[in-house]
Amino acid sequence: MSSEDAAAPGDPSGGADADEDHENALQDVIAVDPDDTERGTVNRLDAHTGDGIRHRAFTCLVYDTDDRILLAQRAPTKRLWDGHWDGTVASHPVDGQSQADATEQRLEEELGITPDQYGDLRVTDKFEYKRYYPNEGVEWEVCSVLKVTLDDTSLDPDEAEIGGMLWVDYEHLHENPSLYRQLRLCPWFEIAMRRDFS
Repeated sequence: MSSEDAAAPGDPSGGADADEDHENALQDVIAVDPDDTERGTVNRLDAHTGDGIRHRAFTCLVYDTDDRILLAQRAPTKRLWDGHWDGTVASHPVDGQSQADATEQRLEEELGITPDQYGDLRVTDKFEYKRYYPNEGVEWEVCSVLKVTLDDTSLDPDEAEIGGMLWVDYEHLHENPSLYRQLRLCPWFEIAMRRDFS
């Protein structure tokens, strides 16, 4: 694992207005050390406010058979990185859940993608990063990267999760990220794309 992305400048006071009634306050995430060894569970809202708590997460990059990647825009109601573009879903496994099982669940919940549409879901990388979202909170995650190629690209997005969708030629995006800056990409996706381990 690389620690090159473990710290970045930001606003360490982010999350001062965190609402105890926020839906994230009702959920837990898995706290981990830098090697992704479990250190118990912590409240999800606590993990994403103040200076944060390092926890386990994943991002899944969804491709079609023409090597296009599906970018999904985070809904405007998201507390962190609302309106930013992800590639394609990102979340946290719950206690006792594998990264693959958590990914399958989120693919279906967010995009209506079911396991019969793919057969190659795989973990390709893992990295630690920390990024502040000004005045709102922080992501401090040991993030696994999973990739999957859809044989069937039928989608049924949940509007509460997904603001928009865009298929993009992955090689063009990877080689020319500056051309896509207006999309405001999520930091974890940019790191995963920059590292790009298959």
